Amino acid sequence: MVEGKKKTVMLGIVFLFFLLLAYVENTSFFTYVQNSFTEAPLLAVALLFIHNVLAISLIILAMSFYVEMVYAFMPKRKIEYVILDNPRIFAFVFTAVILLVSILRASTLVRGQVEISTLVIVVLLSLPNGLVEGYGIFQAIKKTLKRALSSKDLAVIYLIFLLAAAIEVGFVQVLLWISSH
Repeated sequence: MVEGKKKTVMLGIVFLFFLLLAYVENTSFFTYVQNSFTEAPLLAVALLFIHNVLAISLIILAMSFYVEMVYAFMPKRKIEYVILDNPRIFAFVFTAVILLVSILRASTLVRGQVEISTLVIVVLLSLPNGLVEGYGIFQAIKKTLKRALSSKDLAVIYLIFLLAAAIEVGFVQVLLWISSH
């Protein structure tokens, strides 16, 4: 039991460290990515892919910490295990929240604030990419909570985010082409 608690504490420390790094990466990411969409689309795909891999890896690390914390520190009552006993429901809700925040952030990037009039357009434009990314997030969370995330699963999840990055950049390129004609 002591080994489980040590592992949990180490996961928590690693998670906090990477959360700090993610903050730094996130603030610099939005500075550099805008120009790459128009000037270097392949670079934009690479930047989005790396950003998404870091984000999903952080989610997996956080979920792993949560699972280990529940098993190592929580009493063995049903209420403490409600998320672990229902990973699909939690994964769906968590994915929906992440996608909602992402859509609101994209809306903020377009106009500097969330405007209801542009929100519908942003949601419609984000739908194809959101579905792909949402599926990747859902699978990552569900498999992590079930303690069933294998290397093969992780590779598939990362490939899903590579596809999502290509879709997003391709969609922006199409929109730029349409707006120029």
